Amino acid sequence: MSLIHLVLILIVIGVILWLINAYIPMQPTIKKIINAVVIIVVVIWILGILLGGWGNIPDIRIGK
Repeated sequence: MSLIHLVLILIVIGVILWLINAYIPMQPTIKKIINAVVIIVVVIWILGILLGGWGNIPDIRIGK
C-alpha cells in the first residue's frame, strides 16, 4: 500500500467520523466511545500495515 493510498483512507475515515459526529444526534458519551473505538482500530490497522504483522498471524502455532 502506497503512502498516498494510506493518506486517502485516513482522510475518508476522518470525514466519515466527522459526518457521524456532526449530523447524527447522539449522547456525548456515545460519541466519545465511537471516536475512541475508531481511533484505536485505525491505529492498530496502521501498525499492522507498517510492521507487517497481520500476514504472519495465521502461521503462529501454539503447542506441538
